[in-house]
Amino acid sequence: MLATMVEHTIGIDPDRDWVTASVVDTNTSGKLASEAFETTRVGYARMLEWANRYTAGAERAWVIEGTGSYSAGAAGYLVAKEELVVEFDHPSPSTRDGAKTDELDALRAARQVLGRARPSVPRARGNREALRVLEVTRRGAQTARVAAINELKALVVTAPIDLRDQLRDLNTAALITKCRAFRLGSATINELTATKAAMRSVARRIKTLTTEITELTKPIAELIKTIAPQLLDQTGIGPITAAQIYIAWSHPGRCRNEAAFARLAGVAPLEASSGQRTRHRLNRRGDRTLNQALHTITITRTRICPKTQAYINKRITQGKSPREARRCLKRYIARHLYRLLENPPPPNLSPPQQEPTPRRPPPRTLNHPTPTTIWRS
Repeated sequence: MLATMVEHTIGIDPDRDWVTASVVDTNTSGKLASEAFETTRVGYARMLEWANRYTAGAERAWVIEGTGSYSAGAAGYLVAKEELVVEFDHPSPSTRDGAKTDELDALRAARQVLGRARPSVPRARGNREALRVLEVTRRGAQTARVAAINELKALVVTAPIDLRDQLRDLNTAALITKCRAFRLGSATINELTATKAAMRSVARRIKTLTTEITELTKPIAELIKTIAPQLLDQTGIGPITAAQIYIAWSHPGRCRNEAAFARLAGVAPLEASSGQRTRHRLNRRGDRTLNQALHTITITRTRICPKTQAYINKRITQGKSPREARRCLKRYIARHLYRLLENPPPPNLSPPQQEPTPRRPPPRTLNHPTPTTIWRS
């Protein structure tokens, strides 16, 4: 429990321009002080000086809500100052009377975390944050590209008959190429020229997004190869999937064991037994991006890996449905990935290349008698 580790907790409620901090005594849960500070380096320094006036010489913990968004700057500043920072997630409902202010939210964070076992720490920055911003931007471009493709195909369905007959049998790549090369041919705006102009615009947008995705994939692949090459050695894991796994895991020790990592991934089975029937149901919580990555690995391995196919068949013969067998496989993969991340194998260092030993010339033969050997006692 955090209450047995520190004497004060400092709750922080974030905003875009301000953070509100409240100091709470862990013994009495009483409020000592509250104040708002600017979300700048100067403001964070003032906040630290302010906290020192009320908690000087005592163990303290900063309880921060939204460490991945509005509180990212405050959390990063405090971690750099070697402060104990705790992430406050899943807050309990507000007070019964419905009162809500930034100060009350900060007090709620400082008090509610005292009753929680093993509070979580914020995710790491550095390489992990660099990987996150690249992956999030790429995912946004991917989503926009899919939406644009659907929009282009919808335009084909409602296009004039002659134009629709030209495009309806083309695959996606050929359709994009064809629409990008459209020429309006007439300055008069009518149904045909307007439809072609719209299709050309959407096709060019798809091409731009495709180029953006390719440009973002390259640094992601290079970075994940540097910080977690052991993930890329596993069957069914590519750079993007490896990046999603690494971003959710963050750093050693954030998940206390492999069961906690499986719960974070949403693959920890939940009991759903009743009477004489024992079963588990699907866990729909956790990090859904990490869950999607595990699903992609499972589908890929089921298709190409003989060992995985044998495992699925074994589970089915034990009475499980194909979906339940895949859930068991996801749980197994989560356990294996956690061990790889927490205890990465040593790099395969090739032995140093030794310089070839120069060949000595053969000894010269001298034309003189062999010297006599003298034995000494």
